[in-house]
Amino acid sequence: MRQIAIYGKGGIGKSTIASNVSAALNEMGLSVMQVGCDPKRDSTRILAGGRLIPAVLETYREQLRVGKDEYAMKLGSIVYQTPKGLYCVEAGGPEPGVGCAGRGVLTALQILKDLKAFETYKIDVAIYDVLGDVVCGGFAMPIREGFAREIYLVCSGGFMSIYAANNIARAIQRLARRGDTGLAGIICNSNGDEAFERAFVPEFARRLGTPFVRYVPRSLVIQACEFEGKAVVEHSPESGEARIFRDLAKAIMENDSRVIPTPMNDLGELEELYRSYRNRRA
Repeated sequence: MRQIAIYGKGGIGKSTIASNVSAALNEMGLSVMQVGCDPKRDSTRILAGGRLIPAVLETYREQLRVGKDEYAMKLGSIVYQTPKGLYCVEAGGPEPGVGCAGRGVLTALQILKDLKAFETYKIDVAIYDVLGDVVCGGFAMPIREGFAREIYLVCSGGFMSIYAANNIARAIQRLARRGDTGLAGIICNSNGDEAFERAFVPEFARRLGTPFVRYVPRSLVIQACEFEGKAVVEHSPESGEARIFRDLAKAIMENDSRVIPTPMNDLGELEELYRSYRNRRA
């Protein structure tokens, strides 16, 4: 089973990338499970027709309330299968103001493992859509505990998204030394600054020592599909955007690169690199 984690700055479009890649992989005939690792539990919304599905942790809390443990849970109560046959799971999170959301993610993943979800559904590819920055060690759990072997960073041309991606690469650098997990590549989800992004983001990937995988343009089609609660390959299968996500899914399946990244530890170095490319464009 391929185990892929997608990280990036909050709001950068990780869920958009993850969901559309999942849909494209499913269209290719693979058995895919997307696991949303965000307490907002909105990672799988466009795969589930615009709805928010029940989360593992809220179901688990209900089990405890009635005096049962997680082993009494049925997989069907926490795994949603779309009409297209794609499997969706939302980890969920603790009650607001109580507990650690990162620890909650690990609990949800462990429950899936204990209930043998991947074996039961014969999953070929598991995609973990992980919340924002790795500022909390808990959100590194998909990497630390071996649930995810391949890590993709999503960024745009905005400096803060690059800064966040570099920070996440630093976390990967520490954790990748413990096993065969590694950074598989950079995906650019455009903020509309195409000329700059096409020049700078591949160079940023090169500095990290990892492949630049694909450029996803800012698109009204993608935005419309999200509003309608559908993946692009389902909503607009003949569009150029659908082709982009099919190409991205294929590139991910053909990519066998997993490296220990070489992030920039000096903020000034990162700022200078970014500024130099901005100045070239000016």
